[in-house]
Amino acid sequence: MSTLIHPTAVVHPKAEIHPSVKIGPYAVIGEHVNIGADSIVDAHVVIDGHTSIGEGNHFYPGAAIGLAPQDLKYTGAASLVEIGNHNTFREYVTVNRATSEGDKTSIGSNNLLMAYVHVAHNCVLADNIIIANSVAIAGHVEIESRAVIGGMLGIHQFVHIGKMAMLGGMSRIDRDVPPFMLVEGNPSKVRSLNLVGLKRSGLNLDEMKLLKKAFRTLYRSDLKTAEAVSKLPELGEHEHLHHLHTFLEQALSPQRRGLTPVKRS
Repeated sequence: MSTLIHPTAVVHPKAEIHPSVKIGPYAVIGEHVNIGADSIVDAHVVIDGHTSIGEGNHFYPGAAIGLAPQDLKYTGAASLVEIGNHNTFREYVTVNRATSEGDKTSIGSNNLLMAYVHVAHNCVLADNIIIANSVAIAGHVEIESRAVIGGMLGIHQFVHIGKMAMLGGMSRIDRDVPPFMLVEGNPSKVRSLNLVGLKRSGLNLDEMKLLKKAFRTLYRSDLKTAEAVSKLPELGEHEHLHHLHTFLEQALSPQRRGLTPVKRS
């Protein structure tokens, strides 16, 4: 089957396009682009740079993928964008390539990026993430799997968002957000566990109780943060608890931006 390319689309002859890919009117595909099977590139989409795209992705009209980063340090290096499978990029989403030679901006699989989301250079997004409309993600941000990002918020560069965290709309996210937490506000604060997200993820009652104990240890005890973090392994053995402990230890290192504080009742 021949590639389904609209006659007004501009596709570089050296681009590697699977025959099942559909490319709409006035789309532009650059020389070093690779697009996997069953992907859809709608009208006026631009995909350029050294960009590798997996299978079953859908790029809605006006999306711009793999263009040069908005970084004054960028000097034209052949940096990368890597995208997994079955992602949805709604209207006017922008994903910039990395700044330095050989570095990459990475997006995993099964993610939904709603309209006007910006993913800056060197970001790393895992899997099953939902990002609502008009979210601006600065450079070097890492977002772990199954996080939910509310609309019209900004995420500061070098911030790390933990798995299954939920960020409320119009918040200012300028420090690391621990896994499993609900964060909201300007300045943003940890409000509670992300209970709805945790239930939807299939956690059983014992797992929920363990994370509630961890929350109380971290945010409802009189312990200082570092001391509270050190107590988490004593609560029990579980992969989620271990991940939370590891995340917090890394967030407390001098190289990180610090942790989002808790809202005190």
